[in-house]
Amino acid sequence: MTTIQNPILTGFHPDPSICRAGKDYYIAVSTFEWFPGVGIYHSKDLKNWRLISRPLNRLEQLDMRGNPDSGGIWAPALSYNNGKFWLIYTDVKVVDGQWKDSHNYLVTCDTIDGEWSNPIHLNSSGFDPSLFHDDDGRKYLVNMMWDHRIGHHNFYGIVLQEYSHEKKKLIGKPEIIFKGTDVKLTEAPHLYKMNGYYYLLTAEGGTKYDHQATLARSTNLTGPYEVHPDNPLITTWPYPRNPLQKAGHASMVKTHTGEWFLVHLTGRPLPKENEALLDPRGYCPLGRETAIQRLEWKNDWPYVVDGNQPSFEIEGPEVPEVKWEDDVDRKDDFDGCELNRHFQSLRIPLDKNIASLSERSSHLRLYGKESLTSTFTQAFVARRWQHFNFRAETKVDFRPDTFQQAAGLINYYNTKNWTALQITWDEERKTRVLDLTICDHFSFSQPLNNQVVIPNDVDDVYLRVDVKTNIYTYAYSFDGEAWNKLPISLPSYKLSDDYVEGGGFFTGAFVGMQCQDTSGQSRPADFDYFLYEAKEN
Repeated sequence: MTTIQNPILTGFHPDPSICRAGKDYYIAVSTFEWFPGVGIYHSKDLKNWRLISRPLNRLEQLDMRGNPDSGGIWAPALSYNNGKFWLIYTDVKVVDGQWKDSHNYLVTCDTIDGEWSNPIHLNSSGFDPSLFHDDDGRKYLVNMMWDHRIGHHNFYGIVLQEYSHEKKKLIGKPEIIFKGTDVKLTEAPHLYKMNGYYYLLTAEGGTKYDHQATLARSTNLTGPYEVHPDNPLITTWPYPRNPLQKAGHASMVKTHTGEWFLVHLTGRPLPKENEALLDPRGYCPLGRETAIQRLEWKNDWPYVVDGNQPSFEIEGPEVPEVKWEDDVDRKDDFDGCELNRHFQSLRIPLDKNIASLSERSSHLRLYGKESLTSTFTQAFVARRWQHFNFRAETKVDFRPDTFQQAAGLINYYNTKNWTALQITWDEERKTRVLDLTICDHFSFSQPLNNQVVIPNDVDDVYLRVDVKTNIYTYAYSFDGEAWNKLPISLPSYKLSDDYVEGGGFFTGAFVGMQCQDTSGQSRPADFDYFLYEAKEN
């Protein structure tokens, strides 16, 4: 029996939905405005995971042009039934205010890493949909229902409706089966059937530090549902010293060895010195991550082993450990014909007018598009922060001829919170320069008093960021050997869910390569490599 250390999926990997197909285990996680949509991870032992699929990779499946920050893919639900994989997902078009315009879809595939079908629209009544396969062959959709009416709580309850695979649509009348507890904000429903009961697992309390997983059961599919006698099933609200905070939004799986496990959302706050523990409880630039706990059954109720808070280490299932080769290289030289799956873009696919791996051998070419504040067409390729301490580095060849053109290394939370070290053009000195732009709650600054002039005989510029837990710093080099550190320390917490105001607080920090050209000329930048290297504390 192996020991599993949490989180099992580090960095921005929220809302885990786990399923088993034979002796293989899969977790689907939310991706919000990042494209391709949904990440699916594969494991043989629940300890070692590899990114195996990003199923929503075509515009026919997912078009997020204009979607707001933290809109897009919320809480996908993955299941395996009748020799087929079923993926339910939401595309959220409105985040702020009294409405949540959200559309729920179904796609299927015979293999987890194959080409998934075009979507079937199911409903738009709320988010967090999940498909339940009953043992009589019938299928049912559950989702939370959104109530926009003034004076009403927005989370109206969990609605159930039958799905006809033959007709490819929902049939019958939708019925509210669970209104939740007094904790409210009842969402993320998953249905299970065993021991003569239907079990309804939901999330409550919101997805911040007061998050929890709530479990209820009934002998009838439509209820009434009785809440777990020792609810919540898992939470960290009463446990502020637990390193795994925000525990909630969970799903369960029974292994082929007959053991039960719970995967759940969690967050790891930055360490705080000389500050109060409880308020604010902290900032999580790595976003909401995925952890796993062992379950035990008592009186036909599941319980988290060692109490209803997450454990940093657990005993894995009674299966041999299966390690994967790294599915992402420490250094990507862009020698292949496709980007590594760990790279994503914002809202839309990177077509040939935005990015190319063939225009220049062993380079990623990005054609300058809109600014980092755009919700439409950005030329931006990035990957998650997955460690509290790491280095990211790239080498870029860019020849701007106007200050409206810029390309470089970006650390990004959303359109209103990011920093950018970029090559651009100085009109007065008529030369290329390096400049640092900071976007903080949509307030802009460029703190380098003297822009760094790039010598005329320099072709490529090396750019680097070093993230050291609470701060990160940029550096540059003209030869790849002698590095010059910028004298500005930037706070990591400003790239976290917890810092961002308003509705957009669901993702995590990214680091990557970007090219913009607001003149409309699409001036290209060529990136020779991208390095991401975890460091010791």
